[in-house]
Amino acid sequence: MIEPRNLPTDIPLPTRRLGLTDMHITRVGFGAWAIGGSDWAVGWGTQDDKDSIAAIRHAVGRGINWIDTAAVYGLGHSEEVVRRALAEMSANERPYIFTKCGLVWNENDRKAPPQQVGAPANIRREVEASLKRLGVERIDLYQMHWPAEDGTPLQDYWQTLLDLKAEGKVRAVGLSNHNAAQLDAAELLGHVDTLQPPFSAIRRGVGSAELPWCHAHHTGVIVYSPMQSGLLSGRFTLARAQALPKDDWRSRNPEYSSKKLTSNLKLADAFLSIADRYHTTVAASAVAWTLAWPGVTAAIVGARSPSQVDGWINAASIELTNGDLAEIAAAIESTGAGSGPLSPSRGSTIHA
Repeated sequence: MIEPRNLPTDIPLPTRRLGLTDMHITRVGFGAWAIGGSDWAVGWGTQDDKDSIAAIRHAVGRGINWIDTAAVYGLGHSEEVVRRALAEMSANERPYIFTKCGLVWNENDRKAPPQQVGAPANIRREVEASLKRLGVERIDLYQMHWPAEDGTPLQDYWQTLLDLKAEGKVRAVGLSNHNAAQLDAAELLGHVDTLQPPFSAIRRGVGSAELPWCHAHHTGVIVYSPMQSGLLSGRFTLARAQALPKDDWRSRNPEYSSKKLTSNLKLADAFLSIADRYHTTVAASAVAWTLAWPGVTAAIVGARSPSQVDGWINAASIELTNGDLAEIAAAIESTGAGSGPLSPSRGSTIHA
């Protein structure tokens, strides 16, 4: 296993402007999904809040200047943990806080799948609840987590987010898990500041339409699961997949079993040569692959401990060459892992 060559802590991490907003964010940000804990439908297993707080503080200490969370992560718990982590930071140390709305849970059945709700009144209730849990006066980026399934038209929930921005409750607004056609519809009402799509060397679908759309419309992109929830971390194995506890959502996901798992782990192995070339880890190399795509502003990367942060933070400073990207494209073809475009310069795709 290659150990990361850590950057000196006094050298700032590279940043990029987030779309047309006034925020310049580091090319990697702290993802707070896993720190929500296990007691809900899409938890990651048991998590100690002390470890979560230590991971957040360590990430900020290493120079990361934004945290992405969501109301639904741990059914409010992730936002509360973020607040606790920020409590002892001075105002000039505090990172930007991004969160999401539109997933409503049943307090009487925490394991039930959250409902995708876009009703304007519900969004307004959600933003007030998130402001309180986070302990902030304004949310830096507020995003609709998924398209609504309660009958609310996109135009209605997007207009509500635009109104919240105009009222000063949020600084910028974005969409998560929306496609190019939905982005078009939203843009007619008001500019889409950001998109948050899933993107990794395994799950590459947004490289065909959504990334080009955002690049053309000056919409910032913060991709999530760039290591495919651990599969491309360099530390995942067949044995680990088989030992995933029942309260970890990955134990029920097909990417972590059968032939798909074998292909995915072979692709992870292909990142070893990239990691060696840049004196870093497989995890950092996999994240850097997503950052090499035009239109991608930054990547959300989760961590449950300070050591996990150190394992991928160098991705912010790695710039892969066309040769590196071609090498990974060849590995994708040979392993058959995932689906979507092979690289930024190769439009051909393979399908799972």
